[in-house]
Amino acid sequence: MFEPTSSPRVFGLAPGVDFPAALVKGLLARLEDTPPEALARVQIIVNTSRMERRLKTLFDDGPARLIPRIHLLTHLDALAPSIVSPPPVPSLQRRLELIALVSRLIDSQPELAPRTSLYALTDSLAALIDEMQGEGVSAQAISSLDVSDQSGHWQRTQSFIRIAQDYLSATATQPDKEARQRAHVCKLADHWATNPPQTPIILAGSTGSRGTTMLLMQAVARLPQGALVLPGFDFDMPPAVWQNLDDPLLSEDHPQYRFHKLLKKLDIVEARVAPWSHDTPPAAARNALVSLSLRPAPVTHAWRGEGPKLGDLRPAVAGLTLVEAPTPRAEAVTIALRLRKAAQDGQTAALISPDRMLTRQVTAALDKWGILPDDSAGMPLHLSPPGRFLRHVAGLFQKPLDAEALLTLLKHPLTHSAGDRGAHVLNTQRLELAIRDKGLPYPDAASLRHLMAATVAKSEDQAAVDVWTNWMVQTFTAQYSTTDRDLADWVKLHVGTAEAIARGALGADSGELWLKNAGLSAHAVISNLQEHARHGGTMSAGDYAGLVGALLAEGEVRDRDAPHPGVMIWGTLEARVQGADLVILGGLNDGTWPEAPAPDPWLNRSLRNAAGLLLPERRIGLAAHDYQQAVAAPEVWITRAVRSDDSETVAARWINRLTNLMKGLTAGHGPEALDAMRARGADWLARAEKYEAVGEPAPAPRPSPRPPADARPRDFVVTDIKHLIRDPYAIYARRVLRLNPLGPLMQSADALARGTVLHQVLEDFVLATKDQPDAITVESFLQIATDILQQSVPWPTARALWQARLGRSAPWFIAREQQRRMTAAPVALEAGAKGKLEWSDIAVSLRGRADRIDRTNKNTLRLYDYKTGRAPSTKEQAAFDKQLLIEAAMIEEGAFAGVGAQKVDAAVYIGLGAQHEVHAPLETEPPARVLAQLRELITAYLSEDQGFTARRRMQKLRHGSDYDLLSRFGEWDETHDPLPERLT
Repeated sequence: MFEPTSSPRVFGLAPGVDFPAALVKGLLARLEDTPPEALARVQIIVNTSRMERRLKTLFDDGPARLIPRIHLLTHLDALAPSIVSPPPVPSLQRRLELIALVSRLIDSQPELAPRTSLYALTDSLAALIDEMQGEGVSAQAISSLDVSDQSGHWQRTQSFIRIAQDYLSATATQPDKEARQRAHVCKLADHWATNPPQTPIILAGSTGSRGTTMLLMQAVARLPQGALVLPGFDFDMPPAVWQNLDDPLLSEDHPQYRFHKLLKKLDIVEARVAPWSHDTPPAAARNALVSLSLRPAPVTHAWRGEGPKLGDLRPAVAGLTLVEAPTPRAEAVTIALRLRKAAQDGQTAALISPDRMLTRQVTAALDKWGILPDDSAGMPLHLSPPGRFLRHVAGLFQKPLDAEALLTLLKHPLTHSAGDRGAHVLNTQRLELAIRDKGLPYPDAASLRHLMAATVAKSEDQAAVDVWTNWMVQTFTAQYSTTDRDLADWVKLHVGTAEAIARGALGADSGELWLKNAGLSAHAVISNLQEHARHGGTMSAGDYAGLVGALLAEGEVRDRDAPHPGVMIWGTLEARVQGADLVILGGLNDGTWPEAPAPDPWLNRSLRNAAGLLLPERRIGLAAHDYQQAVAAPEVWITRAVRSDDSETVAARWINRLTNLMKGLTAGHGPEALDAMRARGADWLARAEKYEAVGEPAPAPRPSPRPPADARPRDFVVTDIKHLIRDPYAIYARRVLRLNPLGPLMQSADALARGTVLHQVLEDFVLATKDQPDAITVESFLQIATDILQQSVPWPTARALWQARLGRSAPWFIAREQQRRMTAAPVALEAGAKGKLEWSDIAVSLRGRADRIDRTNKNTLRLYDYKTGRAPSTKEQAAFDKQLLIEAAMIEEGAFAGVGAQKVDAAVYIGLGAQHEVHAPLETEPPARVLAQLRELITAYLSEDQGFTARRRMQKLRHGSDYDLLSRFGEWDETHDPLPERLT
């Protein structure tokens, strides 16, 4: 197929050319006059399975013919069947062995790294080992580096390098994937050197960025009928520029650097690289412009010298649009609009971006028009339903069960998926409402059984509820483990628990856990872990959960329905082997495209270069090559968001270079061409803004509902009166609509919880010392407080904090309590201090509960209320907070049967936290007047003409109400007049 030559045979295809199609076309042209079997003797080596599939599709689309044999770079055994290499050790086995080694090192030397970095360090070390094997760098070469200026860090690094050294020593007899690949390529090169095949072998589509691939490319290029076909080769770059790419520290990030390195190893110059086919790029003038913009530094003199030779730039960028969106959302919507138009016009369009957040936003926007793009990346496995489910189950082992973790799993769609899902959902709802109402932050078996028994009344489904409760208790509780276990035991426990949860109370199998594409992929990951678990050693529950999460995060799943055939979303790897009429390069901001180099905990740039390892800029160079190829498509959009969610962004360096170059080429109408690119983008941004624009809705008025008289509340609690004065709408929502606010799923140590505990401490203390005055001591008070806090407060930090606060307040409280007991004795505490006042003529009742009532030596009563925070002042009590005044009046009216109708000579708020007492103004607000005013207030709200106005007289505007969302507060404020609304 090829004419004999003494030098390596290297071909190239320019950026913008459909590489697979041109490769096939060039191959068929060279074999046009040969027998049919000549094509079957050709062997093609490609670097991705996507390229393999595309080539086979192109051959299938033509007439009936024999086709060449196509091999992947990672599967070279068929090239020379006589070469036998031992099978590689499974990668997971090697990973688990490294995890065990690093774990033991951290245990023995905790100062090296925190335990939480175990997997990050192991993965980083594994990547370094793979790189050393791929580049042919020994551990001894790294150990011998000159590190005199960084000895402290190097000593820590050496501890891990020794692990790498031991690992690499073992690969001689038990090679892993990277070691086997390099050894096989070396054997193949040696075999070809003495027995070169006489049939064509073509290595196509690789840039030679890895050392092993570079070795293979050199071996193929020197075969009698061997050839390389380079993708995106820049034929526009002058020889002088190629020669300036020698220093990797300066040129590694250039898109053509890898080709220059390959040509140097082959001892040929770039001029010897011939076009593989006669295919011309869609926009040759644009290729030349982009090539000039990407010149390595310094570039200013080249721009000035060669820029004018480009001529008029307007035709070169006629198919180029620059979209500089104000926000990521605007960028996504604008891209979606253009993809929609492409679908409507019958264009094939592709969005290329490494930014998965952007591609998901675009997919969501396209869903409005029923367009499902063909997304090559799919969904990360750990974010799929089985992935999330398995991670949640693993989380049960690493910390005590809390309500949030319990409800998260109970609500998961895979839970109880083997049958009777409806009953499970109903019971889960019952349990959640009970937890929010009663409070159960850390459920256990006994508390869950008690809660479900109290929640579900005896009925015909009680037996089924009991079965469900038993399943829940046995499956979810007591899973927390503080002991280390063998990895095999963890996997067995994990799978068993996950299948039991998915099975449900009466299911017969694992439900839908292992079904569909996502379930099958998750099962493959877990099965692989089961197979190699014996190599993992022992680990904690937290380490196991981290390992499972990391393994699931590496997988992807594609559960597609029927994607649109003309709208695609590609990663940069897929873009190398595909072709589209419209290409959109999205997310072109520095840090996204190109990605910022990951921090290397082992070696800096200079040490990497000295050792012969890859530089961090390699990825930037590969991204630059992807950009150079993609921007050469027939029609191209370049998009970026000027701002992210929290700050301004920086345009990708290639965009900055291109725009700066164009601004300076005034003779070639560069500024005008750039303005036209931006104008096309601005036009589409304006369309997106118009599409997103919504009319301003009319704000809701300030509500003041007027329900019918028979629907109005007639049974009040003393604590309601404050709300009736300040926020009547809250009374309407609670008593008329019967809407009670739900409590949080995970109760926190808030003021309400603190107040409840404090009341219990004070009540138990007063009850315990009621007949034992000598027991009124700080020690006995703190002992009772300790017992109650230990029993009632599940939050260790809050328990310690509240204990300390009670310790500070105890001396003050005890001193005041001793004074109180000298003139009075407790006769009723909260549990027994209940009162009820009836107004039969207006059919209204008033109920109240006092924290404490004492009887004095003069046969009068004293009323107390405990406060953890600030007590209301006397002025506030006179106008708004009338709780003590009303309770005092009720006592004098005989509403508290346990104490009788007696005079109240004092009503006092005891502020334990602030260590102060506030007396109710009984002299200026006598009980008779208080009751008369209260009766007048309640009577007014019995009238159908009185509305329950929202936030009528709030103490402070910043104070919230439980019903602000219901009243749509925010669309109105206190300056708006209420809108009465009569309800029927």
